Amino acid sequence: MDEIEFDIEGEHFKRIEKVLDCWFESGSMPFAQLHYPFENKEKFEQNYPADFIVEYVGQVRAWFYYVHVVNTALFGNKAYRNVITTGTVAGNDGRKMSKSLGNYTDPTELMDKYSADALRFLMLSSPVLAGEDFALIDKDVSDVARKLSMIWNVYDFFTMYASVDGFDSKQAIAVSKLENPLDIWLVSRVYELRNEITKGMEAYNIPSALSNVLLFIDDLSNWFVRRSRRRFWKSEDDTDKNAAYSTLYFVLVYLAKILAPFTPFLAEELYQKMTGAEFDSSVTESVHLLDWPEAGEINQKVLEKMARTREIITEGLALRMNKSETEEQIKVRQPLAEYIYEGEPLDEYYEQIIADEVNVKSVRAGEKAYLDKHLTEELLEEGFIRELIRFVQAARKEAGLEVDDRIKLSIDTEISEDWQDILKAEVLAVELGQDNNYQYDEVVKVNGKNITISLEKA
Repeated sequence: MDEIEFDIEGEHFKRIEKVLDCWFESGSMPFAQLHYPFENKEKFEQNYPADFIVEYVGQVRAWFYYVHVVNTALFGNKAYRNVITTGTVAGNDGRKMSKSLGNYTDPTELMDKYSADALRFLMLSSPVLAGEDFALIDKDVSDVARKLSMIWNVYDFFTMYASVDGFDSKQAIAVSKLENPLDIWLVSRVYELRNEITKGMEAYNIPSALSNVLLFIDDLSNWFVRRSRRRFWKSEDDTDKNAAYSTLYFVLVYLAKILAPFTPFLAEELYQKMTGAEFDSSVTESVHLLDWPEAGEINQKVLEKMARTREIITEGLALRMNKSETEEQIKVRQPLAEYIYEGEPLDEYYEQIIADEVNVKSVRAGEKAYLDKHLTEELLEEGFIRELIRFVQAARKEAGLEVDDRIKLSIDTEISEDWQDILKAEVLAVELGQDNNYQYDEVVKVNGKNITISLEKA
């Protein structure tokens, strides 16, 4: 190279003796990009050292290292406070993702099929954000998309009933005044989630921040909404119904705020739909323009009692599933007489939840868990009615009826007078016959017996 010399526009070029590694200029980036110290002195010093640096794990011994070496040598100070290091992404076959191998689905195709939010959330919550290797598999993106879509199931449930009852968020009950333990539990859970996300983000640990998000969404859908369903469509207690609406409204809006950094499109759409921000100038126009929300009071006692309640339910359902060689499997919809759980007694409210979920007539605390599986004629009859109710509710849906539509109902089997009013109330039937032929009918099998259900809007 020493033999090569040339001139360009009056400048003479030749090799110089001292040649630095090309990473030296990358290491000079924090100050060199601003031409410091020759200009932008105040701007540089206000933003130095950097809050974080991010690259894949290979840069630990390259860019990360050189930035520290150069800046420490020049300024006697670290160049950045935190590091986010990503691992290596593998393809569908477990090998390093490679164009030549073609072992991955085009990200654009994944986003078109499952949403950008699903792909983004999977990557942010994966080990790759902790510097570990991670295989990007299409099915995992699909699974995340399915779990995130549960938010829309909850939204659809809320709007369906809210439109029927004319719920107005301006008249919502303040969450600090909620009295139903289930409402207090859900609000405490979303505050708890907010704190977990905050803690993880402040520690620059994104997988940790997101570790309980999908669990919360499942709790929201499969516990709160399922346990509260009757509160929304029953009208015996309008105050409690309004509390249920107020809770769900608050939590969906709050959830949009804390998911905004991670699922930006879902969060924005949910926020717009829930608040009417597009049409209401008094509402901040975008969830992404809001400050990070503060957490309110977390009721630890309610959280602990509900957690214990659910553990007891899990144990009770396991006892239902356990059977000897001489026993037949008892369906969960078949009521049983009694369930005794271990430990200190819970409040009546929580014991009633246990009774509903395990499907027993009586629940009490005792020295050991016990489930009475003896079936009386009365219990068998109630089990039969509950199966009928399930089939009628499904028939209502198949017939295209609205949730608040009253119906005329016919069932071609004998139903005792003791159960007729309960059946009618559960399915919103204004009349119950045995031989009528209405617009919609179907044959169902209940306890091995074919029964015709016929119904129409009243």
